[in-house]
Amino acid sequence: MPAPDGIAIPQLARLIGTLDAPPILDVRLAKDRAADPRLLPANPLHNHADLADWASDYVCRHVVVLCQGGMKLSQGTAAWLRHVGARAEVSEGGFQAWTAAGLPLLRAHRGPPHDRLGRTVWVTRARPKIDRIARPWLVRRFVDPVAVFLFVAPSEVSTVGDRFSATPFDVEGVAWSHRGPLCTFDIMLQEWGGRRSRCSGWR
Repeated sequence: MPAPDGIAIPQLARLIGTLDAPPILDVRLAKDRAADPRLLPANPLHNHADLADWASDYVCRHVVVLCQGGMKLSQGTAAWLRHVGARAEVSEGGFQAWTAAGLPLLRAHRGPPHDRLGRTVWVTRARPKIDRIARPWLVRRFVDPVAVFLFVAPSEVSTVGDRFSATPFDVEGVAWSHRGPLCTFDIMLQEWGGRRSRCSGWR
């Protein structure tokens, strides 16, 4: 029987990438993540054992909690989050149901490291135009909803990256930049598991 606070996988999938998409909090056990380290889009990882330390980050926010099968870890975490004032739902069927439906998953190990607050930090040239606006959109909507983007003078991208532990993108000589005919946006889709054609499968 579906949980009274549950959200069905098709309904959740339709929210991915929209302005109304809630954070999907992944509380799977370490052994389950090791068996399949892929992530749902915009899916922060959390340890349920440390719930009391991070629950307050989601006060007054709508969130969806996901564990391996959508049962005890999701139910308990969601109940605690509601206790502190979040609007928390449980992903029905959890990670297993999402993968069984053949929905998009990200190869998490392909991304940059997270800082102590769980964010990825990026740096690129100031005065962004279409390409350097599209990449933050892709990351924020589908990969890391709390990512930080720093826009600096072109000559300072490398040094700012070093000093602020930020990952450079769309500049010469870095991993997240043009490769042959592919622009940085295409490279991001390719690295995280999306299709090569621009925007295909990520709408």
